[in-house]
Amino acid sequence: MLSTALAFLRRAATLSGLVAGLVLALAAALPAVPAEAASARIKDVVDVEGVRDNMLIGYGLVVGLNGTGDSLNNSPFTEQSLVGMLERMGVNTRGTNLRTKNVAAVMVTATLQAYAAQGTRIDVTVSAMGDSKSLLGGTLLVTPLMGADGEVYAVAQGPIAVSGFSAQGQGASVTRGVPTAGRISAGAIVEREIQFSLAELPVLRLSLRNPDFTTAQRVATAINIQLRGNRAQATDPSSVLLTVPEVRRGDIVGLITEIEQLRVTPDQVARVVVDEKSGVIVMGENVRISTVAIAQGNLTIRITETPQVSQPSPFSQGQTAVVPRTDIQVDDQSNNRLAVMNSGVTLQELVQSLNALGVGPRDMIAILQSIKAAGALQAEIEVI
Repeated sequence: MLSTALAFLRRAATLSGLVAGLVLALAAALPAVPAEAASARIKDVVDVEGVRDNMLIGYGLVVGLNGTGDSLNNSPFTEQSLVGMLERMGVNTRGTNLRTKNVAAVMVTATLQAYAAQGTRIDVTVSAMGDSKSLLGGTLLVTPLMGADGEVYAVAQGPIAVSGFSAQGQGASVTRGVPTAGRISAGAIVEREIQFSLAELPVLRLSLRNPDFTTAQRVATAINIQLRGNRAQATDPSSVLLTVPEVRRGDIVGLITEIEQLRVTPDQVARVVVDEKSGVIVMGENVRISTVAIAQGNLTIRITETPQVSQPSPFSQGQTAVVPRTDIQVDDQSNNRLAVMNSGVTLQELVQSLNALGVGPRDMIAILQSIKAAGALQAEIEVI
């Protein structure tokens, strides 16, 4: 009985080993499909209409500065604000000459997140307006924060956290960072909510962050496959309209959560972005060029002056003279060669070829613009 059981186990182990080997062989034979390599979640490429942030701004005073505040003579708005605040506190200072240096006028900005409830705390940024040297150690007084409609949505107050600092003496000064700007974490309390009923919308509008016809159509197709019906339709390059199914009218949040996790492959226009101020060049993967020959070379003339002092011999009654020594070097880069790029060259091949010519970022910008002028660059050039 025992020998029969052992023989059965051996045959089972042999069979499982053959099956495992067959599975590994099939897996090795199948090509790798990078489905997730270039795909992105719908959550990362679209915004839901109505679910948006709002900008808030306010004007206030910072007190408690160690002599680094505004000069009241140079900042009349600070003096007027200080006088007005003291009057509201029952202190009359009109007609007096205020000389305090511990107060600074600031602008306070914040972002009110979508559906922020009353009583929620948000972060605020404080920036000096006058000639204040630093906001280090200051405390922001109660400051109403208004929206674009003029309504007050939050109130800010609290000590300011400043990352930069400034120190100076009679002969030198040191400044690190920006000491005239700071941040108050959870420094504002939401006093008014923005009313928007998402659950009652029969149609949701999904706005693409990077408008594109192909991407909009892919988003609509992915949603229709998930919902098993023709519920989504791409109306333009930046919008996809989603008709909420009747059975999901009471579960809008669940519907949006289900849609956000779907993955699509965004498409993009072939574009070359050039920042001439910093010399930064960004090229998309779809950039292609036609057959073109490129040569790059500049004439460089370097003149170096190294004057030498000629001393007279002892007892010669001569005078010390300065003898000029000039070294002129001319570099016409005649060793650079003409490079030929065939039609359909990819981004990687384009960059490698230009690097092989010893082309720097500044010269590469001029070359790309010349290729575009010749009609050989199949992409848009955007200069920022």
